[in-house]
Amino acid sequence: MQPETRYTKSGDVHIAYQVFGEGPINLVLAPFMVSNLENYWDQPDFARWLLHMASYARVVMFDKRGTGMSDPVSEQFGLDQRMDDLRAVMDAAGMEQAAVLGLSEGGSLAALFAATYPDRCRALVLYGTFARFASWCPTEEAFAGMLNYIDQSWGAGGLAAFFAASRANDPAFVRWFGRFERLGASPASATALMRMNSQIDISDIVSTIRVPHPRNSPNR
Repeated sequence: MQPETRYTKSGDVHIAYQVFGEGPINLVLAPFMVSNLENYWDQPDFARWLLHMASYARVVMFDKRGTGMSDPVSEQFGLDQRMDDLRAVMDAAGMEQAAVLGLSEGGSLAALFAATYPDRCRALVLYGTFARFASWCPTEEAFAGMLNYIDQSWGAGGLAAFFAASRANDPAFVRWFGRFERLGASPASATALMRMNSQIDISDIVSTIRVPHPRNSPNR
């Protein structure tokens, strides 16, 4: 049975989040470009991964603004505001400090959080992420191809071949990934998010990250 989805406020925006697990470590999952908390649990392998983390940690995960079950937004926003979504769910879950796991664009967000709030970041784990978007999508042709997919075929599960190549020939997984796309954001929202992500460049702050921070107590 999946955990209850709750809401907290980040500024004026409602952020959807879930808390699960009883382990001694606090762990925050900073998600991909798009996400949908409840859809995660419908994919057996993803659900097993979440439950494995729950066996040793108290986990909080959330949908960033403009994605999933969090509020849609009409104005432009940047990584700073999305980072504040992470801080807001930590506060709502009563987590003074946590390890932060960042996936894809969520890794850039997680790194910025670690640099901005070093006392609150016990550990930083990054997977499939980047300091500069240009290093992840290096050519104009590749970026245009991504935007064209979103405009013409969003929801078909085509991104599975890009993000989960080993499962690209698994029809059930591709169907789930198509639903992941549709429930994560509308085509227009996904396009706006991709354009915002194309501006990400935190290379100048990477060298300032100190995790764990010297003031962090190991038993907090």
